[in-house]
Amino acid sequence: MQTFSGIRFRVLAMSSAALLIFNFQLSAQELASQPYQSLPLGAIRPEGWLRDQLLTMRNGTTGHLDEVYAKVKNDNGWLGGKGDGWEETPYWLDGAVPLAYLLDDPALKSKVAAYINWTIDHQRPSGYFGPLTKDEREKGTQITPENCSAGEDWWPKMVMLKVLRQYYEATGDNRVIPFMTRYFQYQAAALKNCPLGKWTEWAQSRGADNVMMAQWLYGFTKDKFLLELASLIESQAFPWSSLLGGRSWVMNAAAQQNKDHWMQRHAVNVGMALKSPAINYQRTSDQKYLNDLKTGFSDIMNLHGLPMGVFSGDEDLHGNAPTQGTELCAIAEAMYSLEEIIAITGNVYYMDALERMTFNALPTQTTDDYNNKQYFQIANQVQISRGVFDFSLPFDREMNNVLGMRSGYTCCLANMHQSWTKFASHLWYAAPDHGLAALEYSPNVVTAKVGESQTPVTISEITNFPFDDQIHFELKTSRDVAFPLQLRIPAWCREAAILLNGKKVQSVTGGQIATLKMTWKNGDRVTLSLPMEVSTSNWGRNSRTIERGPLVYALKLEEKWEKAVQEDEGEYFSVYPKTDWNYGLLQQVVANPASSLTVRTVKPVGKNFVWNLAHAPIEITASARKIPAWKAVAGVAYQPVTDREGIYKGAVSPEVETITLVPYGFTKVRIVAFPVVK
Repeated sequence: MQTFSGIRFRVLAMSSAALLIFNFQLSAQELASQPYQSLPLGAIRPEGWLRDQLLTMRNGTTGHLDEVYAKVKNDNGWLGGKGDGWEETPYWLDGAVPLAYLLDDPALKSKVAAYINWTIDHQRPSGYFGPLTKDEREKGTQITPENCSAGEDWWPKMVMLKVLRQYYEATGDNRVIPFMTRYFQYQAAALKNCPLGKWTEWAQSRGADNVMMAQWLYGFTKDKFLLELASLIESQAFPWSSLLGGRSWVMNAAAQQNKDHWMQRHAVNVGMALKSPAINYQRTSDQKYLNDLKTGFSDIMNLHGLPMGVFSGDEDLHGNAPTQGTELCAIAEAMYSLEEIIAITGNVYYMDALERMTFNALPTQTTDDYNNKQYFQIANQVQISRGVFDFSLPFDREMNNVLGMRSGYTCCLANMHQSWTKFASHLWYAAPDHGLAALEYSPNVVTAKVGESQTPVTISEITNFPFDDQIHFELKTSRDVAFPLQLRIPAWCREAAILLNGKKVQSVTGGQIATLKMTWKNGDRVTLSLPMEVSTSNWGRNSRTIERGPLVYALKLEEKWEKAVQEDEGEYFSVYPKTDWNYGLLQQVVANPASSLTVRTVKPVGKNFVWNLAHAPIEITASARKIPAWKAVAGVAYQPVTDREGIYKGAVSPEVETITLVPYGFTKVRIVAFPVVK
């Protein structure tokens, strides 16, 4: 694949769809060539079910966290008060800002602008920024690189820099680039006296976010000190590239659950760190970093991977048993890392990984109104309840498995908002030769300037994917324009078909990028057909999961919801199954899924879409037998023992039953990793 380097864009129209100009002038010292570049926030407008999801978030905590959550609401430090000056307000803004511009919502834009304006307007003369510190308030101290200890931790500022990046790409506000330049000049000098780990290990463990932002700014200013700063930050941060490539780290994480080096096993840190090798490659062009990334991500998913496409992390990496939990923040951060990795590597492997994680792991962990979240989800989750489970962080108050606004740690209440919003803003990327690439699929409309002539085009992506295998792209342009259109063909698709104006033009096997390079006319219509076949995959404890296309399927269980209140953490919901769950799949299903499984569409993907059982559009039926001895122990469905052939050896019910499965993301209680029986 052809690559290009040093893409620049500037926003031409500040609206729900930004127009782009690409500048291919290269300087003597560039970041490494990369195949793709993110589009500015606002270039993509979500439609269909994805827009419904974002509207739910706007009406829920993403749009109103500052009104319903006291820590962010009261006397906020990022507005000059004495309240939250740590990570939670920037976390929330990191999702609320893209939501405001994806929906072109004036009220939400105004709300987030208050925090952004305060932050920019109150930058100190030295370049330092953030909430007023204790020394500033009580002693009138002026923070400089020489007395940087009067400042506060580097970590929350890393998140706010990501917020400002998105805001700049959406608005072109000319205050942002000088603001960041002054701050990085301050940081370059201050790190000698106040290294990255001076206050906490959080900044050391998450230094890749800081490196990423210094290199992003370098792409605009070409200030050489920014690359020197990036190298300095990397030298003071956890050596994630070496850890990921070294292999012994991920094996030790599977074996150890003690307090030694737990920050290097912490799943949220790992999710953030996945992009570290790619960011280092961007600065150095050293292929070793990409090798480290591939080795590390593969090892994590082999040793800690769960069927829904994410690794265990409750809070630490915790093996691949389907009874282990995953923190919602880990999903949010891993998704964002993959979105950055995709642009830098152009590797379909990571595109497929993002798709699987998004459409399976993500939806299940929040309530329909996006006001409550589950701190840890479990793959085989036969009840959501209070308890002390087999997690590396079990919690004294027993609240880390229930659905509540403040249950578990509230970092996820603040951080969950970036997941859907950043996925929506990374459906398309800028591609070589002034082209566009559709690398993730969902209903949307994208507007950009393309081709040598920089002609504006609008492409409507009309689809119900991932529930439907047909994706239509309708082009609108004021004149004919030549540019390449790239389409990802997922590895799960054996052979895709591409049609142009109803006529088949290509057949493409899965696991690659297809390119249509031609002169496009107004009204051209491309159809991408991605046939979805049923299959089974093998997971922890020799369990089997049923898959179809990008979705994994879980046992459909009737749900009983109970609401309660915990004194410290407030209202929460428990969910229990009303129907039996202790089934094993028949061996013939695994041996021949195509002839043993029946797929049926049970309802259309309609308006006001919600990821819950009532809206699940597809069901799969399978043959199974009950395993009478498989019972929940303290609310956990520990996996039955099988032999190396994967067959459960205990007694099973003589009756063969037909069970119904739905996509995992629509469930709250479920079995997704099944034992196999004869």
